[in-house]
Amino acid sequence: MGQAAAAFVPLDIAVLTVSDTRTEANDTSGDLLVARLSEAGHRLAARALVRDDVHQLRAVVSGWIVDTGVQVIVVTGGTGFSGRDVTPEALAPLFDKPIEGFGELFRHLSLAEIGTSTVQSRALGGVANHTAIFCLPGSTNACATGWDGILAEQLDSRHRPCNFVGLVSRKRAGGSGSAAP
Repeated sequence: MGQAAAAFVPLDIAVLTVSDTRTEANDTSGDLLVARLSEAGHRLAARALVRDDVHQLRAVVSGWIVDTGVQVIVVTGGTGFSGRDVTPEALAPLFDKPIEGFGELFRHLSLAEIGTSTVQSRALGGVANHTAIFCLPGSTNACATGWDGILAEQLDSRHRPCNFVGLVSRKRAGGSGSAAP
């Protein structure tokens, strides 16, 4: 007989906006991510907005990595090539394991929307202490592309053949692992 259908498992997701110019009042990318995760049945565990600063980024994300109430972190902003864009430099050292396919797939999907300009996206993902971390560009359209084209399925326990829910669920169950210093 066939395998029983998997039940939906809501995740606790934190959203971080990285920007020198956005405020809580005009953070359309963060708003879109919060709306999408809520519509999907997940819970908003935390939300923050920080400047493009390596140490501020690491402080917020490191706190969430050790927080058992945060299973997934979605970051928007700071992934371009301007002098202030530091999200990859700040967060990649925290990863226990990178998720190379996330950035690759994001750029593949983005190619249809913005053409070769997608090469300027440094979207990336990784896992630290059983916390999945996904870094998207700061544009609202890029966040929609990342959520709708990748994260909606990969954060859904019913998606087959695989998804990240089992990995991040271990965090609550007391799984071991730690973030790099």
